[in-house]
Amino acid sequence: MPSQEYMDKLQARQNYRNFWHSDLMGTIQADTPYCCFAAFCAPCASYLLRKRALYNDMSRYVCCAGYMPCSGRCGESECPEFCLATEVFLCFGNSVASTRHLLQDEFNIQTTQCDNCIIGFMLFLKQIACIFSIVAMIVGNQEISRASHLLSCLSDMVYCTVCACMQTQHKIEMDKRDGQFGPQPMAVPQFLQMSRIDQRVPPSVGYPRSGR
Repeated sequence: MPSQEYMDKLQARQNYRNFWHSDLMGTIQADTPYCCFAAFCAPCASYLLRKRALYNDMSRYVCCAGYMPCSGRCGESECPEFCLATEVFLCFGNSVASTRHLLQDEFNIQTTQCDNCIIGFMLFLKQIACIFSIVAMIVGNQEISRASHLLSCLSDMVYCTVCACMQTQHKIEMDKRDGQFGPQPMAVPQFLQMSRIDQRVPPSVGYPRSGR
């Protein structure tokens, strides 16, 4: 069962004041080449984005950005590059989600209801596909097996597409952070500001208040 600290953190994210520079629906149009790269070489994109989110300073690296129970217990300080490569290949979904939470907590970014619906639909479809696969194994019916296979293929396509859009969204946000859209790039925060698991309220850093 989630701890009270974890629930407080989720509640705090709902009060963040900023928005993603591009929502999930607009990422393909906003940066088509990178979206294709994130779709066909997803672990590579995840590795590069996490390293960039850490301002290319791997001494800041913690497994899953400090959001999982195993974080800080995997020998990351000894060989952070290898640990990050292991994370993005063996725990790809967690690596994408951790980079997302890292950016959200650093810059007080909330996720729109539309984006939440897209991510929720992706997770729901994966769960339904898993249930159908289990039922197909138990029953042994050929028709159910075919339906299970089709549903699994559909859920995998949706998963890969949504993850590619999420990673493109992260890349665009860091382009904004690094001043590629006009304003001066933001200063690199102190190390303690990059560790968010022990903060119960949004940090004081972030972009100027915006809305749309």
